[in-house]
Amino acid sequence: MATAVVLVAVFMTNLDLWIVNVALPAVGASFSGGGTGASLGSLSWVNAYAITFAALLVVAGRAGDRMGQRPVFLTGIAVFALASLGCALAPDLGTLVAARVVQAAGAAAQIPTSLALLLATVPAERRTHATRSWAAVGGLAAAAGPVAGGLLVEADWRWIFTVNVPIGIAALLVGRAVLPKPATREAGPLPDLLGAPLLISSVAALSGALVQAPDWGWTSGRTVLLLAVAVLSGTVFVGRSLRHPRPLFELDLLRLPRFGAANAGSLVFGTAFAIMLLSNVLWCQEIWHWSALRTGVALVPGPALVPVVTLLTARAAQRFGHGPLVAAGGLLFTGGMVWRACFASVTPDYVGDLLPSQLLTGTGVGLALGTLVAAGVHALPGHRAATGSALVNSVRQISATVGVAVLVTVLGGSHVDVTSRHDFRIAWVTAAVLSLVTSAIGVRLSRGGGPAGTAPAASKEPAADAQTPADTP
Repeated sequence: MATAVVLVAVFMTNLDLWIVNVALPAVGASFSGGGTGASLGSLSWVNAYAITFAALLVVAGRAGDRMGQRPVFLTGIAVFALASLGCALAPDLGTLVAARVVQAAGAAAQIPTSLALLLATVPAERRTHATRSWAAVGGLAAAAGPVAGGLLVEADWRWIFTVNVPIGIAALLVGRAVLPKPATREAGPLPDLLGAPLLISSVAALSGALVQAPDWGWTSGRTVLLLAVAVLSGTVFVGRSLRHPRPLFELDLLRLPRFGAANAGSLVFGTAFAIMLLSNVLWCQEIWHWSALRTGVALVPGPALVPVVTLLTARAAQRFGHGPLVAAGGLLFTGGMVWRACFASVTPDYVGDLLPSQLLTGTGVGLALGTLVAAGVHALPGHRAATGSALVNSVRQISATVGVAVLVTVLGGSHVDVTSRHDFRIAWVTAAVLSLVTSAIGVRLSRGGGPAGTAPAASKEPAADAQTPADTP
């Protein structure tokens, strides 16, 4: 029962990411002004979830180590459920975005502590199986998310958040009764708490500048101010991270060649992936005028392929190393984006247009995304694996925010219609170029070392503050 509580909570927080993407057009139509829906630029702030989640992962993990995994995990469930109710009841877009930020704080408290609790519920000989089950939940959520989102949006987009409330309440009540109480593992100070708001400020300001520049103008005072805030906050964040005795992120690890390359690949490929995902949702609903449900079903093949490909190529990574898989994944993803740029038409053609692209990009993501995370972790000394893993997974979340901002910039930041098809092609070409860069990084990783070895010896147990489901696209 304890295992079920942990996996349900992890599934719920991962599912939320995929459901919201499918629901964005419906959210925009709901928050209308003068008969027009909310702009794409405004809607992009709903993804503030990813920025907050990335910034709070390490803090929440350390809090679990100090105060106990169980209370932090249960608090995360309560916060997530309460914030979900706030999202469902939001009277305007600003309130929805604020509730999403609180939701992300709850998710950040759950994800790092969930693995430690899961491992405490199973005997030592079953820990490997339990860890794989924990990671596989992300892939299952990715496959189920588009369809679940489509079904719920057919009733009302607010249901995508409402369903979290009874699930959260049940998990909280059962969890209080059955979850174990692992011993607190450390009594040291928390990491640099100022680092989290600095990181959020930098990424949010950069995203805001990219999103609003098409409407404000690239040289307008407001755009320049946001860019200045992004640079200033980012500079202070980097400076504190390099000097603080317990930084939020140990950025000095990026000086390790393979670790730095893997993180660069995660950032670039994650940006391309975010462009692909949201652009497909917008194309199906705004250009082809498909319903949210039909869109969700149409987008299943790509995410569904990711865990399958990841599982089938596990031995290939051990034999040939991470680099070749990353390079091949980037090339396949590029092929999928080029296919869309060449064959997409305003006349719906799922079999000739979207499905082949989904198969190519889904296979590419399965080969590259999880492999980049693994390459980063394997490049670390054993005693830095936990800290480095947290940095790798946070970079993935930041890349999602950057990708959405880039897409909104290309599409113009306003409303999407049939006249935007040329802009969509520019977005797909941009994603193709980014994935080609990922392939080049894969080649570099190939030159930097041989076949992938085992996990760092000092990391006998996965660190609770270090990981998110690695195979989640």
